Parts: sequence; C-alpha cells; structure tokens
Amino acid sequence: PSSEPPTHPEPITTKESGESSQCFCEICSEKKEADEMFRIDACSHSYCSICIAKHVTIKIRESAPEPVVACPGFACGGVLELSTCRSRMPGEVAAMWEDLLCEAAITAEEKFYCPFRDCSAMLVNDDDGGEGITECECPVCHRLFCARCYVPWHVGVGCEEFGGG
Repeated sequence: PSSEPPTHPEPITTKESGESSQCFCEICSEKKEADEMFRIDACSHSYCSICIAKHVTIKIRESAPEPVVACPGFACGGVLELSTCRSRMPGEVAAMWEDLLCEAAITAEEKFYCPFRDCSAMLVNDDDGGEGITECECPVCHRLFCARCYVPWHVGVGCEEFGGG
C-alpha cells in the first residue's frame, strides 16, 4: 500500500440513520453538509463553499491580468468557471473576474487606456486604423483625449504639431 494520497480523491460521504450526508473539504479539513460543498465541473473535486470563495478571491486579486482560476487540488489541471462560482463569491470579486475575462478577450492592438493617471480605464480602439475620430471622451472620467495620440486633448493643435500623431 502506497502512503501517497491519490491525485483525485473523492469526497468522503457518510450517511447514518438520523444523520445527513457529510463531505470532507481538503482545504479546511472539516466535514461539511453536502449543500455547503462546491463541486468543480472540470475535475469533480469538491471543496466547501467558504474555501472556494476564499481561493477564488485570492487568485483573482493576485493573478491579474490572468483571468484563469485553477482548481486548488494538488497537480490538478481543472479550471473554475465564473458562471458556476459567481453565487458563492463576494460581488466585487465576481465583478473583478468578469472585468479580467473581458480584458483578456480584447487583443493588445485594440486595447488602450485613458491617458489621465487618476482614471486609466481600459478602452477599445474600434476605428480599424482609420484617420477618422481624434477627439474622444473617456466613458469613465468624461474627460477629452486624443484618440490618435492617446494623450489629453490638445485644443487647437493638430496631432503632427503636438508630436503625437
């Protein structure tokens, strides 16, 4: 008999007369009721909802800009999905994860940031390289900037004169 733990252990479930089914969380090492557990679809590992919420919160806050949250299981390649975890997480963490997923879906060529340091909102350049729009308003801070030079709006000065275009 090997003393090494199995790589994909199944939750320990016991059912005795008058006692509800309980599962073991490998993170906090506590037995929890089945309805307090969260099962990861990608790999079938189960952990208690509190531990999963903490795991996701830490990973999202630490791993920006990478929006992938891996299963906490040892040597497991499973990945957690926002859609299945959302109801178990604090709202601000779900919103942060959603923002990271959206940002990851936009190519580097399309992405730029508001030039105002106290804003720096991520914006998308959908001009397709055209010479059209230059004066833009940031939808977050509502200040004007040049969409060609990516600097605060240079009133009365063309991009070439300003040195940004």
